[in-house]
Amino acid sequence: MKETPAAEGNGASTTPMDKVADIGRDIGEYIRLQRNNAKISLRQLSKLAGVSNPYLSQIERGVRKPSAEILQQIAKGLRISAEALYVQAGLLDLPSGGPVPDAIRADTELSERQKQVLLDVYESFRRENRAARTSDTDTQPEE
Repeated sequence: MKETPAAEGNGASTTPMDKVADIGRDIGEYIRLQRNNAKISLRQLSKLAGVSNPYLSQIERGVRKPSAEILQQIAKGLRISAEALYVQAGLLDLPSGGPVPDAIRADTELSERQKQVLLDVYESFRRENRAARTSDTDTQPEE
């Protein structure tokens, strides 16, 4: 059996196809984690998302990389944001926001809905504080 050039040397493979395969595995693992957190069977998610059971199984195992449309259907079935799946699949960049939003998004113990609620609350506090600071500077007497 002949070794491919990407696998020569230290044994690490970094071809573009390997990266695509890694993304497929990552999104599949993420979907499985979200499905398990929601306590939904593969068959149930298949029905909710309108995706065949074998195809969904292949996605979770990293054999297939789903399209944006399929990700949207899966997100609907899981009741999570399609954006979360797009980010995980590498179709969108992770929104920036600093250490607190990043920590919330990275927490694997929270559901996507819980993450979104926390992010909404956090942003509402930040807006409130900005508004308070603005009104404080507007009402201070000039010297």
